[in-house]
Amino acid sequence: MPTPILQRHSDGTASVLRKAVVYTELRFYQRAEILYQLTVAFCEHFLPKYGDRTVDQMVQAARSTSSNIAEGSSDGQTSVETELKLLGIARGSNLELLNDYTRYLDHHHYVEWHGTNPRFEPLYQFCKGHLNISDYQPYFDKWTDEEFANCAICLCHMIDKGMTSYIAQKDREFVEQGGIRERMTAARMDYRNNTKKELDALRAENTALKAEVAALKAEVAALKAAPTGKSGRPG
Repeated sequence: MPTPILQRHSDGTASVLRKAVVYTELRFYQRAEILYQLTVAFCEHFLPKYGDRTVDQMVQAARSTSSNIAEGSSDGQTSVETELKLLGIARGSNLELLNDYTRYLDHHHYVEWHGTNPRFEPLYQFCKGHLNISDYQPYFDKWTDEEFANCAICLCHMIDKGMTSYIAQKDREFVEQGGIRERMTAARMDYRNNTKKELDALRAENTALKAEVAALKAEVAALKAAPTGKSGRPG
């Protein structure tokens, strides 16, 4: 049976909730937020405002990536199953968006920057070292559609790599520690064991007190039975 690592309330009572994940500190979430805003800007600059479903699809895929990471991480406190499901949806949305950008490059006969392409390494280092949208926004009115798309593709690959490792980690945690049922069972067992320890300690204390009372009674009885002198005190 899996052995969950239990969190505890301030009074020491075991909790069935898993340790909360601060998803805003996850790098792949930070990049997903950047990718969403970058995608909105890309669509506004280079895709038709009306009559093209690609815009809705790309923006929705970008939004789905970040929102499902956030929701999955929050729900993960109670259900690792739900967390894994939502993280899987987020990863799928990111890959869908990656495919849209790749097709855009192909359709417009642009080159995807990767491998030995001289523009790839500077772009990769920029995306690796910048996790705030404010670092990207100054370029939104300067980049060509090819530059926009390649930056988005780079972010998509980084997000996918980060999520793949994270999902694998969560999968191992589930196998090793189980889900909410195992946590509930472990928490109840922990509570019962602690309650039993407290009762055993109280019984032991009660037994010791009884022995102390008996000893005091015996001492009092001995004092009463002792002979007294003229002063009325024991001789």
